[in-house]
Amino acid sequence: MTGGAEAGVTGTAVGRVTGGAAVLTAHGVRRAFDGRPVLAGIDLTIAAGEVVALLGGSGSGKSTLLRVLAGLDAEATGRTRVRGTAAVVFQEHRLLPWKRVGDNVALGLTGPHVRSRVDRALTEVGLADRHRAWPAELSGGQAQRVAVARALVREPDLLLLDEPFGALDALTRLRMQSLLRRLRAEHGFAALLVTHDVEEALLLADRILLLDGGVIAEEIPVDLDPAGRSADRPARSPDQPAFGALRRRLLDRLGVPAA
Repeated sequence: MTGGAEAGVTGTAVGRVTGGAAVLTAHGVRRAFDGRPVLAGIDLTIAAGEVVALLGGSGSGKSTLLRVLAGLDAEATGRTRVRGTAAVVFQEHRLLPWKRVGDNVALGLTGPHVRSRVDRALTEVGLADRHRAWPAELSGGQAQRVAVARALVREPDLLLLDEPFGALDALTRLRMQSLLRRLRAEHGFAALLVTHDVEEALLLADRILLLDGGVIAEEIPVDLDPAGRSADRPARSPDQPAFGALRRRLLDRLGVPAA
């Protein structure tokens, strides 16, 4: 993350993350639009390998905060620090239509092993045979997998995900959630997931933060993984009693009435 002007967010990106060091820290992050505060002093820490979900009502500033942490908003103030490397996956895949899939994944990379890294990333997301395809030839789910591969190829310590599956149909969304769980287990990266989907947050996150009034109003650890799970036994399921209870708690907190 690059440092901003004196009036903006100041930030640094250093080293590779080792041990249990925090991969992201933010302090006093503020952002206003036309004089209206959207972020009113955010303090946030994400540990190496941790997945944190950010929930909040529409217009609560979730995507604004992610953009600030990604270094994409020069008007915000406060301090941020990313240890290691970070990559962003947006809701829209943002593939360049005039470049083939492999070239989209390799965008901005240099060095002698770029092709092998791209091939490996595409294989990990199940698109090893689509290297030469054009973006227009892909389904929505395939295009978003390419966007994930484009992030993975940079070997990030931190993934910043801005409602990455929000535009997908329900079945494809479930598959993408499963893919993200697998990739996180294999690579050990940390992630900040902005989502409006309570179930998605519960399926993927170690910790859920509720954004309200421009601040982190509540922090909820997610401890739903059953003891003794195996490779063929899902770590989490909406069928778990604890899952349903926590889902209802979050919906109540977000002002969603029971059916």
